[in-house]
Amino acid sequence: MSEFFDNYFNVKKIIESKREYRQQMARVEALPKDYRFVFKKIQGYMWNFAGGDGYDMMKIHYDLIELFEAGAAEGKHVLEITGEDVAAFCDELLRSARTYTEDWHEALNRDILKKFGKGNDSK
Repeated sequence: MSEFFDNYFNVKKIIESKREYRQQMARVEALPKDYRFVFKKIQGYMWNFAGGDGYDMMKIHYDLIELFEAGAAEGKHVLEITGEDVAAFCDELLRSARTYTEDWHEALNRDILKKFGKGNDSK
């Protein structure tokens, strides 16, 4: 329970996170128009799957900004970075994030195993 309060009610952490987020979004606004468009589309897509406190998702977005900045600096078109299947690119990025689908998978398995006396708390 302490972790919950540390993550969700830590005012200092919230303020710092908002400040960092604004700085990162300023970096996005400095990207070429096509990169900005794709980043914002990816961001919207990925937030649909965010689970937990979302901090792991922010790390992915910040890494994506760095990747896009490097691609833009090299003069690459944004689709040279993501490929034409941008959704598959996003899904690959999401592999390292905690998502709601994982929570749903865990809850489904936990509830069924608990019903049949096979859960960890049934011992």
